[in-house]
Amino acid sequence: MVRAKEVVRSSSKPSLYILSPLSNLSPQHNPNPNLQPLFQVLTKMAPTLSTPNFADPAEVTEFVVNKGNGVKGLSETGIKALPDQYIQPFEERLINKFVNETDEAIPVIDMSDPDENKVAEAICDAAEKWGFFQVINHGVPLEVLENVKAATHRFFNLPVEEKSRYTKENSLSTNVRFGTSFSPRAEKALEWKDYLSLFFVSEAEAEQFWPDVCKNEALEYINKSKTMVRKLLEYLGKNLNVKELDETKESLFMGSIRVNLNYYPICPNPDLTVGVGRHSDVSSLTILLQDQIGGLHVRSLSSGNWVHVPPVPGSFVINIGDAMQILSNGRYKSVEHRVLANGSNNRISVPIFVNPKPESVIGPLPEVVGNGEEPIYRHVVYSDYVRYFFKKAHDGKKTVDFAKI
Repeated sequence: MVRAKEVVRSSSKPSLYILSPLSNLSPQHNPNPNLQPLFQVLTKMAPTLSTPNFADPAEVTEFVVNKGNGVKGLSETGIKALPDQYIQPFEERLINKFVNETDEAIPVIDMSDPDENKVAEAICDAAEKWGFFQVINHGVPLEVLENVKAATHRFFNLPVEEKSRYTKENSLSTNVRFGTSFSPRAEKALEWKDYLSLFFVSEAEAEQFWPDVCKNEALEYINKSKTMVRKLLEYLGKNLNVKELDETKESLFMGSIRVNLNYYPICPNPDLTVGVGRHSDVSSLTILLQDQIGGLHVRSLSSGNWVHVPPVPGSFVINIGDAMQILSNGRYKSVEHRVLANGSNNRISVPIFVNPKPESVIGPLPEVVGNGEEPIYRHVVYSDYVRYFFKKAHDGKKTVDFAKI
């Protein structure tokens, strides 16, 4: 039998290219008989499945989405097979099969290095070549990180009726949202994740509306991370000829903050679905705290391979978002990433999304294009950009095309 990785490799590059239309692998689309055994293998990866509890897809949607049980509740029923609406297209299932076939790794940067110029250079280089990097010795107390991870588990362990107080239909604030998948009403295939999204407006607003079991820990996590975030933005800004992070630039780069508590429960058929599909973030920067389970993969800009981001104790994963790519006129790269589902462990992550203010107009910075560099993005209102992102399913890097000239 022909092995899958031999078939899908490009003849000119060693990288694994698996995002081309997979209909070409089917017997009726490809006369090459060597591909027919592969097609049969891949088809067996995605049987039509139903669960003993939920034979009707409408029952699954009602239980998971409308009743607020989420995929955590679905997982805890003891289902043995993945409901049909969570089965991802061929492209995604193929990526699941081959994501770990590379020795590449994103940079890990020690922010305590006394040579600050060296740190700044490493961060800017990673932002240009990877769009992702990890930081250690970043100055945020480890106790703060452990506390917010514990608070995440506490929230998702609440009874369904308690968590459901924060769904779109029930929440007393539009800035607090408990939900599942990414955009269930826009997605053809759902993602295996639940989340609590907390948009920061003020301490007083958070005190009033954020869930009691996690609000103090989430607020402390945001506040204790701000010094590190400013330092990262100063390094990145200076490389773009932004001399200082004054009030105007601070509003543009970090004018709004959102923290998510993400929960990825055990999945009965992890190879058939995803925790999060291929996308890039709409933020300026994303600051990610992950637990020890792992599952985050980043697409290498140089090879096209999917590279695992292994958990490093006490670290943050930092990635460039679309807003920063646009502001830098493409110098810094917002990169596709995705999260695997897991068949044996529950996983959590806690990202802070550092964004422009919703009313900010984003476009290539004057400091970047002032020397005659041709702008490749137009100016857009940030809230319009975000609205475009959330009205559709995850679709790789396509969102940034919204701002292209």
